[in-house]
Amino acid sequence: MTFLFNIHIVILQYVNDEMGITKTQIFTEQQNDLAQFFKVLGHPARVAILQYISKQDACICNDLVGEIGLAQATISQHLKELKSIGLLKGEVEGKSMCYCINVERWTQLQNQLNSFFNKTKSNCC
Repeated sequence: MTFLFNIHIVILQYVNDEMGITKTQIFTEQQNDLAQFFKVLGHPARVAILQYISKQDACICNDLVGEIGLAQATISQHLKELKSIGLLKGEVEGKSMCYCINVERWTQLQNQLNSFFNKTKSNCC
């Protein structure tokens, strides 16, 4: 039974590599990073959350529900997505999770975006 299971794993790996279920490996790390960044920022609630957090003087905890106008569970999901690409840092304070901008990651993505836009030529008709 183990032998049969191992064959299935090998076949699935072959299918993934040869049939292109995921093609991220053919792109550069920077291209994949920017694509993930754009994907996460592709929701207006996440943009609003980043805008709100970036204007605060300190980490914020429970202000987002009232400020953004979405349910706590929805806000939590959006925060999770923003944390997944490193744009936010979170710390536990008591029973709350407090968030702030991860300045190092923010600067890295800002530099990648500047490079992307500065190297793109506007040579369209």
